Amino acid sequence: MLELLWLLLPVAAFSGWWIGRRGTGEGQDPSPPISDAYFQGLNYLLNEERDKALEVFTRMVEVDTDTAETHLALGSVFRRRGEVDRAIRIHQNLIARPSLTRRQRTYALLALGEDYMKAGVLDRAENLFQEVVEQDVHVDQALRHLLTIYEHEREWGQAIATAERLEKLGEGNYRTRIGQLQCEQAADAFARGHTDDARKILRRALATDPQCARANMLLGDLERELGRDKAAVKAYESVARQDPPLVPEVLDGLEAAYKRLGRPGQMETFLRELVTDYPSGRLLVRLAEVIRERRGTQAAIRELTLMLRRQPSLDGIRHLVQLTRTVEEPIGPREMQILLDLFEQLEGGRALYRCRSCGFSSRTLFWQCPGCKGWASLRPLAEKEIV
Repeated sequence: MLELLWLLLPVAAFSGWWIGRRGTGEGQDPSPPISDAYFQGLNYLLNEERDKALEVFTRMVEVDTDTAETHLALGSVFRRRGEVDRAIRIHQNLIARPSLTRRQRTYALLALGEDYMKAGVLDRAENLFQEVVEQDVHVDQALRHLLTIYEHEREWGQAIATAERLEKLGEGNYRTRIGQLQCEQAADAFARGHTDDARKILRRALATDPQCARANMLLGDLERELGRDKAAVKAYESVARQDPPLVPEVLDGLEAAYKRLGRPGQMETFLRELVTDYPSGRLLVRLAEVIRERRGTQAAIRELTLMLRRQPSLDGIRHLVQLTRTVEEPIGPREMQILLDLFEQLEGGRALYRCRSCGFSSRTLFWQCPGCKGWASLRPLAEKEIV
């Protein structure tokens, strides 16, 4: 049914053009009667013989030089059906016609760019969209396509400039997206050893989006790599204020920085304060491990048991079982192993992150969702959400 509606678009366009020609008023040449081919195509369409209908309407458009809208509609139909070559041919023929208005020609350029984009010929699509922008017509659509292309090609500088332009045009808030693009740019600079550039870019990302936890995560890694542990701690701790669910991602780096600063006890203090405001199974487990390293297994079991009474957690219970295996077991070793195996099975297939936009689930944190391509949309799942 949806495809039928799309097929009706060229019919509607042709009908509108014909009615407009017929209603030009007295004193002007009457329009020619509708051709038999038009009724033949309509008959095919109503009988759901779509391919035959498209063939008839295509022939009509090729003969008639005054139906630009029908060309555009037909090209769109072919592209949506996956017949990109036919769509490209229609739009190329349309662009070559000197009778088009400036707006019609620009729209045809945009449509041809979309054809090439769907075909994966991104360099041609990019050139066409840039030409549309230069024409100052349909700029917003062309810029959105260009942004997608630049992201795909990892041209982060051009992507950032394009997103900033879209925001200036009033096309929405691009702060989060720009911040993520700047993080990508900084990560590339860091990988090439350009640490000063990476640091400057990350600070720009935080100025762009003060809630960009990823920028502080990368900044913490960068500063720790350079031996600037105080700066690393400051960046890592900022993640707790920006986005508490992401804190487990920085705990290894944070703990290493604390130890090199000679402040191993600070890790326990940090985790206790965080767990009070944001109870999380992963944080409870990490806190229990810190306590075990500092004061022994029995102390860790006691503390973890108290915390689990206040905040039940699958991760916490599993870790408690593991800890009790190393002391006097309250149950037999065989039963204990069975229980641990069950926890392993439960944990093995569960997703840890889910996209807020499209629902894509994963055990890995992606900054750009593989499903909908949204930036910073994957969020750690609360345990009650994990299935």
